[in-house]
This record gives sequence, structure tokens and C-alpha cells, in this order.
Amino acid sequence: MNATPLRGALLAALACTLVGASFTANSVLGDYPYAGGQALRYGLAALLLLPLLHSRDGSHPALLRTLTGRQWARLAALAAIGMVGFNLAVLAAERSAEPAVPGVFVGCAPIVVGVLVPLLDGRRPSPTVLYAAGLVAAGAFTVQGWGRADLPGIVFSAGALAGEVGFAVLAVPVLRPLGPKLLSATVCAVAAVESVLLGVLLDGHGFLRMPTGQEALALLWQAAVVTVIGFVCWYSGMRQIGAERATLFSGLIPVSAALTAPLAGTGTYGVAQGAGSLLVGVGVALGSGVLRRRRPVPVPGSVTREGLAPRGTA
Repeated sequence: MNATPLRGALLAALACTLVGASFTANSVLGDYPYAGGQALRYGLAALLLLPLLHSRDGSHPALLRTLTGRQWARLAALAAIGMVGFNLAVLAAERSAEPAVPGVFVGCAPIVVGVLVPLLDGRRPSPTVLYAAGLVAAGAFTVQGWGRADLPGIVFSAGALAGEVGFAVLAVPVLRPLGPKLLSATVCAVAAVESVLLGVLLDGHGFLRMPTGQEALALLWQAAVVTVIGFVCWYSGMRQIGAERATLFSGLIPVSAALTAPLAGTGTYGVAQGAGSLLVGVGVALGSGVLRRRRPVPVPGSVTREGLAPRGTA
């Protein structure tokens, strides 16, 4: 495998590992107002990303002036569905279903993205990627198992799946003109505004309060590590290996959560988690191409040597 796709795979893997390891922080924020927490997280992340936008890779805020109204609408949808909506769906699902249920649904995202992105791009889905996505989904299910659920829990879990898919699919056409850093900063700023509006609508002036010490640390971790580092790594990896292959690495989210749970005293790592982790690893290795050695070839959704992607891809 050539250096660029390998680097993209490593970036996507790091991003998803950080998300999985953040579940402990999520549990600390259980009593904090949802919309207020999202507003603080994404607002702080946008501010932290600002110093990175004047770099030599072309990530400059002036590029936002070139966006069309349709592209701005896509960014708003990306923030609403893939960020604010996703987190809201997970929270709502866990009120009536065990956490494993939305996790299993989200684990199916590689299959949906593996079919949807190629069809939107006017090409056939890759059989190899779909086989790999099936292994990843099966591995995620094995790691998490299946818990108690009712109809609302299943509906909101399906909403979480839609959010995970939207986070990748909606970003594809705007990733090329903006780049990973500017795209991350922009959608974080948009998500912060949307969270404020949602908080005022649902909770009025009580949507925001002073966080406790633990809550402040959890919000800082989510903003600085999971969002800033995670988002930039995710979109950098997606630009290099394509949305279909990058989404395979979302199977590492439950694996990372299972590995870190014993350290936080919130779970155990047993035979099922080990077997599921192995399935995810095989699926990711197969679909991302890390097991193959061949001459560099254009990858759907990847950048070319001139720094531009094929039309209609990331």
C-alpha cells in the first residue's frame, strides 16, 4: 500500500479511536443540559481551530466567500444531522434502550455509506468494501451485544445511524474546496449556533449553566481532543482514502470503548469483545487495502498529486 492511503487509514483510525475513548467523558455529562453542552463543545472547538486556518495548506477563512448557497445548506445539514442530531438521537435512544442498541445501529454505517456514496457518485459499490463493511458491522455487534429496547429506542437508534452516515456523506462535496481544517472549524461554528437555538427553544434560558470541575474537564476533552483532533484527522483521512473506506474505521469506536471501559471501571473486556475486535480488524484491513501491495492508483474520494480530487468526490 502506498504512503498516502496508509496515512489516510491511520488518520481515520486515530479519529475513531478517540471517539470510542470519549464515552467516559459522555457519562460525566449525563446531568448537564444537552444543548448547552453541545454549544460549549463545538463553540470552543471552533475557537481552537481558528489558529490552524492560516497555514500553508490553503485552509484560509476567505475560502468561505466562494461557497454557494447550496454548499452552505449542506454545511448546515451536516452540522444538524451528523453532529447535533446524532448526539441527540443517541441520548434519546439511551433513555429507553440499552447503550448497545444505538451502538449496533451505528455499527451498520459502513454498509450504508459503502452503498450510498458510490451511487451518488454515479458508480457501482465496491464488492470488497461491502464485504469488509459486513465484517465490521458483525464485529461491532459482537463487541457490544444487543440490549433491551422498545420502539422509541429503536427509532432513535436508527436516527443515530442516519447521523453517522450524514457525517460522512454530506461532507464529501465540501471537503475538497474547504479542506479538513476549514471544514471542521466551519461545521463546529454552525453546530454551536444550532445548539444555542435548540437550547433556547427547548429549555429557555436554562439551557446553559456553569459546569462542575469534572464536567468542565469532560467538555474540554470533547472539544480539544475528540472534536479538534478527531474531526481534522477524520476528514484528512476521508480526503485521502474516500468516504467508503474511511467509514469502515467507525467499527473501531466500540472496540476502543470496550478497551478503555475496564480502565474507567465501567465495563469488562472478555471473549466476545476480543472476537468482535478481531472481526473489525479483519474488515478494516480488507476494505481499506492495508493488506495489499500495489502501484499507486486513484482512490475514489482521494486527492491527486495536484491536491485535487476527482469531480464529485472528497
